[in-house]
Amino acid sequence: MTSRHPHIVIAVDGPAAAGKGTLSRRLAEHYGLRHLDTGLTYRATAKALLDRGLPLDDEDVAAETARALDLSGLDRSVLSAHEIGEAASKVAVMPKVRRALVEAQREFARIEPGAVLDGRDIGTVVCPDALIKFYVTASPEVRARRRYQEIISQGGSAELPAILADLEKRDARDAGRADSPLKPAADALMIDTSDQGIEEAFETAMSIIEKALAAA
Repeated sequence: MTSRHPHIVIAVDGPAAAGKGTLSRRLAEHYGLRHLDTGLTYRATAKALLDRGLPLDDEDVAAETARALDLSGLDRSVLSAHEIGEAASKVAVMPKVRRALVEAQREFARIEPGAVLDGRDIGTVVCPDALIKFYVTASPEVRARRRYQEIISQGGSAELPAILADLEKRDARDAGRADSPLKPAADALMIDTSDQGIEEAFETAMSIIEKALAAA
């Protein structure tokens, strides 16, 4: 398949806990593509600043740090730490940081044989010419339950109402920001995972991709 279609880019956008990361990893594995969770690039920038004792409010320093990142070795388990997420929320709003990381993400997508990128602005900003664009969503209540169950399964403690409130606040912030707001690309295909598991979503996505590859 990759010999007939030497370069494939699949963009997967959507809000937190909708399932876009799990779906993206499955698709990348199935099609032999590289995968990038673009949210981790902001966390990696924040971690690099924290590790070096650099300020989180200096946009030029943060952008320089972002440009120096190696996107091929991002460790999800390390970058998922709460304090890194808090720091990432501060640098992610900086236009210079976003520009630096978007260019790095685009470069990642250019490398053969292609890639699956997931985030909030892949189809609209990072890879607007992607072969396939998905927008994965689910109701806030379903997403909150998933996040709650994930935390509990890992031995943590959480309150479902607080998680729901946090997700709704994050959705509003992501959709309302002036720079690269969260929204479906005009030609994105919607996958609502509110009432379906990852296997069903995966099969739906694959059928769409196969049709696009056959027409390419």
